[in-house]
Amino acid sequence: MPKLENKTALITGAGAGIGRATALLFAAEGARIAVVERNADAGEETARLVQAQGGQALFIPTDVSEPDQVEAAVAQTVKTFGGLHVLHNNAGGSTSRDSRVSDAPIDEFWARIKIDLFGTWLGCRFGIPAVIASGGGAVINMTSIFALIGTHNKDSYTAAKGAISALTRSMAVEYAAEHVRVNAIAPGATSTERVLKMMANNDATNLSAQNQLFGMVTPEDVAKAALFLACDDSRSTTGHILSVDGGLTIS
Repeated sequence: MPKLENKTALITGAGAGIGRATALLFAAEGARIAVVERNADAGEETARLVQAQGGQALFIPTDVSEPDQVEAAVAQTVKTFGGLHVLHNNAGGSTSRDSRVSDAPIDEFWARIKIDLFGTWLGCRFGIPAVIASGGGAVINMTSIFALIGTHNKDSYTAAKGAISALTRSMAVEYAAEHVRVNAIAPGATSTERVLKMMANNDATNLSAQNQLFGMVTPEDVAKAALFLACDDSRSTTGHILSVDGGLTIS
């Protein structure tokens, strides 16, 4: 039996990279997919790819840092598919503008807080009640290996992702009684188009990639970790930060 049969999953940032890989894998495992993405062309392409492999997908153009848009995305998902069982707050990222605290542009810090942290917070604010109303399920947040180790020139990003890790643990306690599991994934350097472009500009991610014992992580590697946290295989797992880092944290 498919691991997500008769389930609905809302995935933010599903237009490319990890989000697209996760959408395709979840759909292959039977889930109906709400593709929540700011870039219309990318989001529509992911929905088309899901449908091409026989799955059900709905593209919802959304800026995850805007409360009204996130609330509307959840409502449209529930209206279209009849409920919500898996919430994957995947949208976020960093840029090469980030640096150490004394050098990073102030607006870069707020961009990371607004998109990464606030976007995740909003997804949970509006998504978790829908998951509860559907009988419970899974929330999967996206943190980073940089929230677990020290690194160079990533202080804004690290601050946002560290807060997501703490929020994940707190919500795991808050919502356990309502049958909602809340976990997070901490990827290492992952071979998405965005990360590869940053590495070409000598971004600090280069150092992580060089120290990962199994090399670069692929988006599909992270998607498989998300599938574990989304399905009943992880029914006894909550408040966990799952590293998918090619062995970086032990190297």
